[in-house]
Amino acid sequence: MSKKTPIFQIFLILFATASLLSAQTVTQIKFEGLSHLSSATAKEIAGIHVGDEINSAKVNESIKNFFSQGYFTDVWVDQQGSVLVYHFKEKLAIANIEIQGYGSGDEGEKLLQETGMRKGDLYDERRLKNAKQALLSKLESQGYYNSVVETTTTPVGEGGVSLVFDVNKGEKIIIEKQNFVGADALVQSDLELDLANKEKDFLGWMPWRNNGEASVEQLEYDAYRVKDMYMRKGYLDAYVSKPLMRTDFGSYKAEVDYQIVEGIQYRVGTVGITQDVKGLKTEDLKELLTMNEGKIFNIKRMRKDMDILKEEVGNLGYAFVNIAPQMHKDPAKKIVNLQYVVQPGEKVTINDVIISGNDSTKDRVIRRYVYLAPGDQFSAKDLKDSKNALGRTGFFENVDVESQRVSADKINLLVNVKETATGTISVGGGYGSYQGFMLSTSVSDRNIFGSGINASLGFDYSKISKSYNLSFINPKIWDSMYSLGVNLYKSKFQYDQNTIYGYNEDRTGASVTLGREFYRYFNASIGIGYLDNQTVLDDSITYNPYAYFFNAQYTKTSLFTGLGFDNTDDYYVPREGMLAALNIEIASVDGIDSQNVSYDDFVKFTGKFGTYYGLEDWIDYDMILRLKARGTAISSSGYVPLSEKLRMGGIGSVRGYQSYSIIPLENNSQPWNLDTNQIVGGKYMASTSVEASIPLSEAAKMRLAFFYDYGMIGNESINEMTRSSTGVVLEWQSGFGPINLVFATPLDSQTGDQTAAFEFSMGTNF
Repeated sequence: MSKKTPIFQIFLILFATASLLSAQTVTQIKFEGLSHLSSATAKEIAGIHVGDEINSAKVNESIKNFFSQGYFTDVWVDQQGSVLVYHFKEKLAIANIEIQGYGSGDEGEKLLQETGMRKGDLYDERRLKNAKQALLSKLESQGYYNSVVETTTTPVGEGGVSLVFDVNKGEKIIIEKQNFVGADALVQSDLELDLANKEKDFLGWMPWRNNGEASVEQLEYDAYRVKDMYMRKGYLDAYVSKPLMRTDFGSYKAEVDYQIVEGIQYRVGTVGITQDVKGLKTEDLKELLTMNEGKIFNIKRMRKDMDILKEEVGNLGYAFVNIAPQMHKDPAKKIVNLQYVVQPGEKVTINDVIISGNDSTKDRVIRRYVYLAPGDQFSAKDLKDSKNALGRTGFFENVDVESQRVSADKINLLVNVKETATGTISVGGGYGSYQGFMLSTSVSDRNIFGSGINASLGFDYSKISKSYNLSFINPKIWDSMYSLGVNLYKSKFQYDQNTIYGYNEDRTGASVTLGREFYRYFNASIGIGYLDNQTVLDDSITYNPYAYFFNAQYTKTSLFTGLGFDNTDDYYVPREGMLAALNIEIASVDGIDSQNVSYDDFVKFTGKFGTYYGLEDWIDYDMILRLKARGTAISSSGYVPLSEKLRMGGIGSVRGYQSYSIIPLENNSQPWNLDTNQIVGGKYMASTSVEASIPLSEAAKMRLAFFYDYGMIGNESINEMTRSSTGVVLEWQSGFGPINLVFATPLDSQTGDQTAAFEFSMGTNF
C-alpha cells in the first residue's frame, strides 16, 4: 500500500482480507514480489505456519509486521482455498547516488556522507527529506547561507533509481572585522594564527592570503584556540569568552567579537621530575627538557617536553606511558613550578603488525621499513623511526603508526598508510640564449607494481644536446638489506659557440651497483661502470687552435664505492633529519688526445650534505630551514679528459645560470671569449644552498621557498670562479605530480655568462 493511502483505507483492506478468510487450516504459504527478503525470512516475519488455522487477526498482524520492515510500499493477502498468497510491492533501491554543484573528490564524498543515504539503500521520501535537511545544516555550519538543495531521480531498471543531489551553495559569510576586546599583551596577528575563522586580509583572494570565509562549525572552538595562544605566552589565568558573530545578511558580511581578560604573565619556576623507572636517571631526563627555569611559560613546549619524556620511557618497553604535569602557580612571584609525574605502566611486547590503506603497495614492502616485529619489546624510538622510514620511501602521502592494546603486556601495531602517486610522466623545460629551448621528459615509477622497485626511462633534448637513460633500482633484493642498481645511458653534445671553435661529444655508458643498508640510517655501495667517449672536432670548422684539447676518444672503466646516511622524515618535504653521502670513483682511462698524449687515470671524490629543520615547535609557524652543500674533487697527476672535468650552474648547484655553463677557462680573469681564451674545465667544485620554505596553500599542497646559492669552481684551486644567486621556488605537490617553478637572479654574473632567470619541471601521474 502506498504511503499516501489514508488510514481508513488500510482498515477497509484489512476488513476485506478478513472477509476472505474462513476457519480453514493453512496448507501452503506463497510470497510474490519479494527481492530483499528470502521466503524463509518472510515466513518468520509472518508468524503463520502450515497447519495453523487461518485467522483474520493473525493475517492482519502479519501484514503489519511486513510493513514495519520498511521494505514495502504495499502488502496484501489472497486466500486461495487453504493457500495464503502474500503480494508485495517493494520500495525502489538506490542504484547510484551523487552530489553535483558542490565539489569533487574527497570534498564531495564527505558531504555525501552527511546525507545518511548510501548506494543500495531503499528509496524513501521521508529519508530523502531528512537527507536534504542534513545537507543544508552542513552547508550552514560551513558558512554558506541561503543554500538550495534539489533532488532528481531517474529510474534504473525495474527496481532501481539513480539519485542526484543538486547543491547551490548559496552565499559565504565573510568576516570583515574581528575584535579582541581587552587584548593588550598580544597583537591580533598572534591571536588569529591558529583560528579557523580569521579577519579578511588585504588581497584575500590570493591563494596564500586569508579570504575571511567563515567556518561557523569551528567558531566555538576558536575561543579555545585563543586561550591556547595565551597559554603559550605565559598567561595561564587568561579568560576568553565565546565569540559573538554579528552578520549582515544583506551583504553577508560579519564582525566577530571576543571578550578577553589577560591576567598576569607567568615564568617557569622550578622544574622537577618524579619517576622510578629502572634504567633512567632523573638528571639526564631534565637535560632533555626545552622549558627550563626562568623562561616564559609555554603550554606548547610543556606538551613537547611531555612527549620527550614519553619517548625516553617508551624506549624501555613502556607503550602506555602517562606523564601527569602538576603546575603550582605563585601569582605574587609570577612564577609557576612544574612537576612531571611519570607513570610508566607495564612493559609490553608486539603481538602483531597490522597494515591497512595500501591498495597497490604489497604488505611485505611496507614491513621492510617497520622496525618492530611480533615478539619484539616495544620501543618508542623504533616506532618513530618506522614512521620516518616509510615517509622516506616516497610511496605514501601520509603514514600513521599507532599501538592497540591487546592485553596488559601485549599490543598490536596499526600501520595505516595513504598512498601517493609514484608513477610519473615528467616534462621539464627552459630556454637559454645558446641552448635554445630545452626539453626533458621521463617515465618513471618509484614503486612499480607495488614492489618497491624504482625504474625510469628518460631523455633530454635541446638544440645542442640529446641524452637517453634507463635505470633500475631494487632497494631490497628479496626483502634483504641489499640493493641492486643498473643504469644505461647515451648522450650527444654539440658545441659551436663561434665560427672557429666547435666539437661533438658522443658518450655511451653503463653501470651496476650493489649496496647494503646497516645501522638503520647508513648504506654502503660498490659498483663498476664502463664509458665509451668520442669527442671530435666539428667538421664544418676549418680552423681550430684548440684541436689538441678537444679531440678526445677514450674508454673508461670505473670502480665506484660510496657511503651514505639518511634519517630524514619524508621524501618530498622533510622537516627534520639529515642526509649525507660520500662517493668515490676510481677510473682507469684508455685513450690519447690529438697530440698523442695519453690520458691519465684519476680518482673523483663527490660529497653532499643536507640538513632540515622545521621551526613550527619554536615559532608556531610551518617554516622549514634547509641547508645543502655539495662538493667534488678530481685527483690526477696528468691529463684528464675535458668531458670528465667539472662544470657548474643550474638546478643542483647555482640556480640562475644555464645548467653546466660555468666552466673554468685558461685565464679566468678574462671574459668568456674563446678566440683568446680556452676552456680547461674544473678539478674542484663546491656549492651551498640556504633555503627557507613556507606554506603557501595547505589545501593545494603549495609551498614557497626563498633561496641563496653560492658556488666555487676551478682547475688549479677551488675559488678560480665564484658565482651566487638568489630567488624563489614555487613548490607544488599537484595531482599531476611535483611541479617546481624556479625564479632566480644572478648576483655576480660576468661578461659572457649564460644566465637563466626561469626554470621549471613538472610531472603527470599515470
